[in-house]
Amino acid sequence: MTKLSSTRSRLPALVINADDHHRLTMLAEAASDRMPDVAEVLLQELDRARVVKDGSAPADRVRMGSTVTYRSDSGERTVRLVYPGEADIEAGRISILTPIGAALIGLSPGQSIKWTARDGVAHQLTIVDVKPPTV
Repeated sequence: MTKLSSTRSRLPALVINADDHHRLTMLAEAASDRMPDVAEVLLQELDRARVVKDGSAPADRVRMGSTVTYRSDSGERTVRLVYPGEADIEAGRISILTPIGAALIGLSPGQSIKWTARDGVAHQLTIVDVKPPTV
């Protein structure tokens, strides 16, 4: 089972713009048959997020297309958060429909989150830097 943390009160505050929130909700619902664990985690994250008008989310919040540098047990890594069709691990493009992708959405530098990989191994990551999507 993929999950973020056993204690909801310890989860960091999330901010997501309305367009991302809508698109990601639709995506998670559509994926719930094929990927129930990660879809459930993503829906839980979307449920607890503060949704703001498009264009008013702080630039340092992870959103779709953001380039994110995070620190974890295995060191520091920079990735771009993308929709499943754009994902390419080798190129550093992480799908939102992965446990780590669902964990990243809505976070800002300095925030940490615990998440569990598909193999059941627990991890923690801390956001170091967020660059907004390039248009």
